[in-house]
Amino acid sequence: MGRNSLIGSGGGRVGVFSRGLLRVPGLQALLGADEVVLNPSSRDAASLRAVAGWGRKPSARRAAVYAERHGLPLLRLEDGFLRSAGLAVAGAPPLSVVIDDVGIYYDTTAPSRLSALLNGPAAGRPDPLDDPQLLARARSCLRRIAEAKLSKYNHAPDPQGRPGRTDLPRRVLVVDQTYGDLSVSCGQATAEDFQRMLRAALEENPDAEILVKIHPDVIAGRKRGYLGQIANGRRLTVLAGDVNPRALIELVDHVYVVTSQLGMEAVLAGKPVTCFGVPFYAGWGLTDDRRPATHARRARSREQLFAAAYLLYPRYLHPETGALTEIDTVIEHLSLQRRVYAENQGRLFCFGFSRWKQGYVRAYLRAPGNEIHFVRSAAAAKRRGFDGSCRILAWGERRAAQAAALSREFRVPVERMEDGFLRSIGLGSDFTAPASLVLDADGIYYDPSRPSRLERILAEHRFDEPLKARAARLRERIVQVGISKYNVGRPTSLRLERAPGQKVILVPGQVEDDASVRLGGGAVRGNRELLEAVRAANPDAFILFKPHPDVVAGNRRGRVRVRAGERLWDRQELDASLPACLAVADEVHTLTSFVGFEALLRGLPVTTYGMPFYAGWGLTRDMQPLNRPGRGRKLELDELVAGTLILYPRYVHPRSGAFCSPEAVIAYLEEQLSAHGNGPAIRQPWLLRQLKRLKSLYEGVVHAG
Repeated sequence: MGRNSLIGSGGGRVGVFSRGLLRVPGLQALLGADEVVLNPSSRDAASLRAVAGWGRKPSARRAAVYAERHGLPLLRLEDGFLRSAGLAVAGAPPLSVVIDDVGIYYDTTAPSRLSALLNGPAAGRPDPLDDPQLLARARSCLRRIAEAKLSKYNHAPDPQGRPGRTDLPRRVLVVDQTYGDLSVSCGQATAEDFQRMLRAALEENPDAEILVKIHPDVIAGRKRGYLGQIANGRRLTVLAGDVNPRALIELVDHVYVVTSQLGMEAVLAGKPVTCFGVPFYAGWGLTDDRRPATHARRARSREQLFAAAYLLYPRYLHPETGALTEIDTVIEHLSLQRRVYAENQGRLFCFGFSRWKQGYVRAYLRAPGNEIHFVRSAAAAKRRGFDGSCRILAWGERRAAQAAALSREFRVPVERMEDGFLRSIGLGSDFTAPASLVLDADGIYYDPSRPSRLERILAEHRFDEPLKARAARLRERIVQVGISKYNVGRPTSLRLERAPGQKVILVPGQVEDDASVRLGGGAVRGNRELLEAVRAANPDAFILFKPHPDVVAGNRRGRVRVRAGERLWDRQELDASLPACLAVADEVHTLTSFVGFEALLRGLPVTTYGMPFYAGWGLTRDMQPLNRPGRGRKLELDELVAGTLILYPRYVHPRSGAFCSPEAVIAYLEEQLSAHGNGPAIRQPWLLRQLKRLKSLYEGVVHAG
């Protein structure tokens, strides 16, 4: 994890003198403390292991004075170099923090734990930065960061095309900083160094366009910069829009900085970097230094600089749990945020979204700088400025005609949105927000009359061994925990009164007016016809019929009325959870229900009477002919799982609100089920259910704005 063994490993109590510091997520874990004490008195000193403060900010002075007075170690905290998806000034919590018991990295007038790491140990002792395993890990992380174009903050989009003029052969990037930034004064620089840097860039690169990057906090209007008064010129372009620094670095030939971290990112990207201050990454033989370092520094490689600054120096926090984690988790998390942000760019016009849906859908469609409009008609969309550059999203069939009309007029495809498969603890019809949605520009998974993105994934994707292994672990965890789509009902074991050796067939009921039944049911229409077909084909079987929980709750249509003398089922189960029913089943027979997929996860034989998305891949017995040219590929179970649960949906963590993995959602659902003993009862008193629905509806509308 890159922890320094001298810091934060002793438990005990740590004193702080800033309420803001207490708001750092996982502070106790970061400090390795049993307790964090705010504003400790002199009487508390004997019980403290250390005192902590934030960098060299004024708020840390009290901590420093207290530590010196009482002979206690002083720990200085600061943001790490892979900080967050959003800006700190916008409230995004840090995912990496450095803790320094020597100084702080940006103050190059004095030693720090980072400079000690880079300078190496005393003579005769092994240098951790020469460790081949550490350097191999550094190269791997560098590659992944480069592929995802990660920076300290990761909210900004990639630049659209090449910024500035196109007639000059080279581009030079000049980086501004926020006025009064401690890294400037502590990096042995002044305001005049920014003007000196700009003049040098212009003079030393007569054939190049000079791109001046304004700091994102300045663009956000939260702070001012040093170069804020300059204007575009013949060879000078001010980049006033917020763009991804790492993507921008790839477009330039040389980078000029005073002390900005962007200079280190450019070094790690292999670009020439000229420094006009003394940042922590200068003086190691990797930069052109116009101001020599005041302390001797040895030559280091890019990999060694990265290993020290990103692997050994910081600590990383898990984005969902706040527990200590590895850099790999943060790289994966930030890569996912950037990937979904890119997918969500543009102006999005959404049709068929009820007010309560609008609240949670915004979380799935958010991206810095995009626009989300919920509209009821094509005319309303055009009044808000819809044109051919915009996107159309639709939920279900409400307003489908309006979305289709707009699509035809502007030749813009309609993208469909629907609930995902690891959904929630509670029913959607009770206004429980989902933890996953799917977004499909080809069709939608439950409509077999045309292709869908899921069908294309299953038909064409190359499922490599790591992905299949991940899917296997996911499948095993779902089964072990007893996760289902809605996670409602009693988890208790079922006792069936059946003859010895009698086969148990689970028949899941469906909502009869559901689109998946109407579009994918084929010749069999509804629950009654399904039960009749199953009984006719299996007269001696024990049929366990489980109506859809939306039907049991009274929210949707699908009740089966049994005529006198009929034996459609041997038992109708209304209250037990789906995993409890699957546990006693030998087979599952279904129309198009997702229960068939959940049965496959558990190794049960599945017979389909309709055309669900998981039919036609060699894993089910299909009674309905599947005339789908996109199907026919023989899939392994874990390939189906990978496509359905990993590659197709989009997940949002219910606690953090960040885009996340299916594993994170499963962990959350497991936590919630464990905390409450089981999911909500399917049958509840009418008044209680209505009150819960009203509460969920109110929360959804409030979040919708």
